[in-house]
Amino acid sequence: MAPIYKVAVIQLYPKPMQPAQNFAKAANFIRSVASQGAQLAVLPEYHLTNWIPKDPGFLELARQWETYLGWYKDLAKEVGICIVPGTIVELHQGEGDLGERLLNVAYFIDGSGEVVGKYVKKNLWGPERDHLTGSGRDVHEVFDTPLGKVGMLICWDLAFPEAFRELIAQGAKLIIVPTFWTLKDCNEKGLALNPSAEALFLDSMLTARAFENTCAIVFANAGGPPGRGYAGLSQVVVPFVGALTRLGSCAEGVSVVDVDMQICEDAEDNYQVRSDLARHDWHYDYRHSGEKGRL
Repeated sequence: MAPIYKVAVIQLYPKPMQPAQNFAKAANFIRSVASQGAQLAVLPEYHLTNWIPKDPGFLELARQWETYLGWYKDLAKEVGICIVPGTIVELHQGEGDLGERLLNVAYFIDGSGEVVGKYVKKNLWGPERDHLTGSGRDVHEVFDTPLGKVGMLICWDLAFPEAFRELIAQGAKLIIVPTFWTLKDCNEKGLALNPSAEALFLDSMLTARAFENTCAIVFANAGGPPGRGYAGLSQVVVPFVGALTRLGSCAEGVSVVDVDMQICEDAEDNYQVRSDLARHDWHYDYRHSGEKGRL
């Protein structure tokens, strides 16, 4: 039988430009779920600073990324569980004359405080492209962790099934997705048709990705004060069942849930997705550029 993992999804409100305060709140949540036996805690994207790239102090906070990462490494070692601390925005000096680059980075930290996985956001949401540098054509990597083979994606990556395909083709069965997705990420025409369009997008997409990849997904989104457009809906999703747990639309909160990975194996027995991808004669062997290559 496949293992059962106890996973905590944490939905919190990232107070703008307050990394120390946001970390303290996150740490309290993590200590609480660790006491409940959680093996993994996942936080939202931008949870330390919120997303305010035009604020004059934002770049200065991004220079301190190593400090923030150190906080979480120490915390993971203290509580003895794995932590994905949402994302950390990092300011790096580019090579040559490229100047400084802002990266949006997710880390997987194990219970001994060691980083065993790192992912730089690839698919940037429109407004992010004026500020962030994506990971471009870098291959989506899979990491060996205490919870088996794990892949990480970030927010808008959800919209690209190719990202999931690259991960499950390498053996990932658990996909972790820190997110900062709001109801206001929809244009006026879409909101006029359905003010909750983005919630529908998230619920539908997470369910579809779990089914079509026979994998489990841990999705941690930001919540916030009512009326400000926060979408919330943090959840853990598996095929056959859908959401094992699903937090509300905006309030902060946490949920600890048992994720029976046998569900993914049973779904694979039924749908044969991963086995098809592994076949030597699998016919979807292209990229959208037209170049041949394994997805």
